Amino acid sequence: MRRLAVLLLLLLGLGARPAQASTSCSASLSDINFGPVSPFGGNVDVTATLNYSCTITSILSSSRVRLCFSIGAGAQGAGNFNPRQMTSGANPLYFNLYKDSGRSLIWGTRSNSYGAVETTMEIGALLGSASASGSFTVYGRVPAGQTTAVPGSYSNAFSGSHTELVYQYNEFLLGLLGYPASCASGGNGSGSGSFAFTAQAQATAQCDPSFTVENIDFGTRGLLVSNYDTTAIVKPRCTNTTPYQLGLNNGLNASGSTRRMKSAAGNHVSYELYRDSGYSQRWGNTQGSDTVAGTGTGSAQNVTIYGRVAPQPTPRAGAYSDTVTVTIYY
Repeated sequence: MRRLAVLLLLLLGLGARPAQASTSCSASLSDINFGPVSPFGGNVDVTATLNYSCTITSILSSSRVRLCFSIGAGAQGAGNFNPRQMTSGANPLYFNLYKDSGRSLIWGTRSNSYGAVETTMEIGALLGSASASGSFTVYGRVPAGQTTAVPGSYSNAFSGSHTELVYQYNEFLLGLLGYPASCASGGNGSGSGSFAFTAQAQATAQCDPSFTVENIDFGTRGLLVSNYDTTAIVKPRCTNTTPYQLGLNNGLNASGSTRRMKSAAGNHVSYELYRDSGYSQRWGNTQGSDTVAGTGTGSAQNVTIYGRVAPQPTPRAGAYSDTVTVTIYY
């Protein structure tokens, strides 16, 4: 009878938490580097990997663990989640982090409506210790349409309270216990940690190569005995705060520095292009000398070209034209 009593006591003890067991979990997330970002381009999408692992140190013990991973707004995020932001000085560049490849489910925290990411794992140790691991993909996006972004190096540091790993676990011997009810309660043990990382991007200075240039049309004229003036608009678009210069070459039919239009018969009409409405500042192609300077805003800007055909001997009637190249230097 004594042997039977002892055996029953041992069997009843098998479902209890082992006195010497210990479960611990940790996580790490690689930096999220968007690289060069064009304010005039499309979405920039990248991914990063969140790795996690749990270890139980015991003999003939198991642990069932429930883990939650929260990502906050970041130190430079001003508390915003939709969208998140990186900063370069006082300038923002917007981005976000998602749970899904479709980039529709924002990765948030346990305390906001976007929610953390949750998972479970089971570990069994026969002799000494055992570990289990897993990973999640974090999907990042810098959205298109940020045309007023200022060029510079942008970042947001996620450390301290801006990332959170919280877990609950149930440890047991050869019996069976379920998973804890949540990451914050329901287990016979718990733990927490963080997984610091940095989000970063480089907004590049640039000017849109497909800017609009109007043709210069002097109309139909008779004798060239007076000035014939006209204007046209060129619309450069450069990134916000980016300095630029607009240069005009002498065209295809110039004689020295004199611009000329040419007819099919090989005759010429001289003309000139100016930077000012007084027609006194010739528009050329030498940076810092006879170009037009501006500063980008991220939007197209109207710059006026002033054209003049001055009095000159009138050539034979016909259609006269020239091709001038507009160059943006930045």
